[in-house]
Amino acid sequence: MSATHQAPKSRLGGLALAALGVVYGDIGTSPLYAFKEAFHGSHALAVSEANVLAALSAFFWALMLIISLKYVWIVLRYDNDGEGGVLALTALAHRHAAHAPRLAALVIGAGVFAAALFYGDAIITPAISVLSAIEGLSVAAPQFEHLIAPITVGILVGLFVIQKHGTSRVGRLFGPITLLWFGALAVLGLVSIVQTPQVLAAVNPVHALRFAIEHPGAAFLLLSAVFLALTGGEALYADMGHFGARAVRLAWYGLVCPALLINYFGQGALVLRDPAAAENPFYLLAPDWFVFPLIGLATAATVIASQATISGAYSMTLQAAQLGYLPRVRILHTSDSERGQIYIPSVNWLMLAAVVVLVLEFGSSAALAAAYGIAVSGTMIITTALTAFVTLAVGGRWRWLLLAAMAVFVLLECAFFGSNLTKIAAGGWFPMVLGAAIFTALTTWKAGSGLVAEQRRRIDVPMDGFVRGPHPDVPRVPGTAVYLTSDTSVVPSALFHNLKHYKVMHEQTLFLHVVNEDVPYVADDERLKLTPLAPDIYQLDVRFGFREEPDLPQALAGLERLGLALEPMATTYFVARSVIVDGPGALQRWRCALFSWMNRQAEGAATYFRLPANQVVELGTQVLL
Repeated sequence: MSATHQAPKSRLGGLALAALGVVYGDIGTSPLYAFKEAFHGSHALAVSEANVLAALSAFFWALMLIISLKYVWIVLRYDNDGEGGVLALTALAHRHAAHAPRLAALVIGAGVFAAALFYGDAIITPAISVLSAIEGLSVAAPQFEHLIAPITVGILVGLFVIQKHGTSRVGRLFGPITLLWFGALAVLGLVSIVQTPQVLAAVNPVHALRFAIEHPGAAFLLLSAVFLALTGGEALYADMGHFGARAVRLAWYGLVCPALLINYFGQGALVLRDPAAAENPFYLLAPDWFVFPLIGLATAATVIASQATISGAYSMTLQAAQLGYLPRVRILHTSDSERGQIYIPSVNWLMLAAVVVLVLEFGSSAALAAAYGIAVSGTMIITTALTAFVTLAVGGRWRWLLLAAMAVFVLLECAFFGSNLTKIAAGGWFPMVLGAAIFTALTTWKAGSGLVAEQRRRIDVPMDGFVRGPHPDVPRVPGTAVYLTSDTSVVPSALFHNLKHYKVMHEQTLFLHVVNEDVPYVADDERLKLTPLAPDIYQLDVRFGFREEPDLPQALAGLERLGLALEPMATTYFVARSVIVDGPGALQRWRCALFSWMNRQAEGAATYFRLPANQVVELGTQVLL
């Protein structure tokens, strides 16, 4: 085989290894607590062969249907320019609903609410996963129990600090550890299955169905434990942009799924042999000499579990900003080859603060478990509904088969959601309240920015009419004015207000438009495109790759090659900024105040583009909302 064919496969293998540490950390640590919850939780089942086989059958088919079939095989096909996650799916569905405004509004509302719920899960996961591992100290070394919270906080701080190095580097660090983790899961489970092979009968779904028919109440409560094995599904979809669907599928089918199932069946076999092992079937799978190393490995794995939702939160924030639901935030791209690998400092530190507060407030993984699952089960239902809508709109030979599968998925997920609702009073309210708050913020920004844009359109002056006949009576002052514009078809509002109030123009005027390219870097000789519009008036397009942090003064230094003299100290940058004022009631007063606060938090163009502070003029316009 030629090198040209070997390279892509080698790169795919590397991405799949990195995906182990980033995408599958969350779902990969569920054996620590999911099966135990079924037989040792608040609604524990009695340990009997029938109950163990029924529970294992439910675990097996839930993983196969919801993760292997729905997410990994079907939903990963519904990407939006390579990006995954419920917001990317929402944008895809919105395109197909654009002809029906009410339907489009429903699609957008559902998708944004699902994204808000995902943030709640993304905050809870690091707290509960790391706590659950460090709490092993209370079993192995009770004298250190008082250090559980401080150690957990220290580990979480370290995890969030290393995020700036990028998911690719983090994945290379975590991938081998997670590979060892899944190997340990498989070996421990296989040894136990060999001793009690009759446990494999649980593959037959009849065991779960018979239990549901004979004990419907117990089966309903069992679903909340089964769902703990699925909680990484949405993170899996949200993180696909970091590594691509092929790498995510290879990692799942090649290692993650078999290792998880073997371990669950191994725990079930152990409980069949020794019912007392239901107290902690995961650690009791290990021989005595391996318990302490396994605690260390589990701690590392649960730290890695946090990475999936952290990376997913970055992807979700990027998509929310691109769709107009969040103000501009500083986004750093951390890979030359994968555009989806990003780091968002503001989200990183806000999440760290929230996670630390959760650890200190709840204090234990048992307390946090009550809040776990509700948010992600709600998001799963919306993801299924949106996927079904896109499937129906796109059509195709397999449309009706896919829709039938979606109907099965949504019924199962509604059952999971109902079972998780039993946790509301015990802490499940937290992700719901957090999700509602984030949903309010997202929709407020969208509504407010839409009203601002509408007001700006009323005063927009077409660029063609302006440059066709520059006003000869307008005095010219020395120097160059650079007006930043996002729409090259209209005159920048900063220039409009400059002429309105000061009635002057500079000797040389540049309308600067930044173009973000899909390549990591742009060569210097391809960065600038200068178009004369009128005497001493130019349109300037500045191109940046996704790995580059825009630096406009440095880029403008290349204008000399294009024959345009630009004196840096005689250049003034004009930036428009809106000041929100409570107006006639297009937005409720409290939403207007919220939008105004969010507008003030947005990163300004001057900072984002590294403009020299003493050469920037911001022209603020009051906008009544």
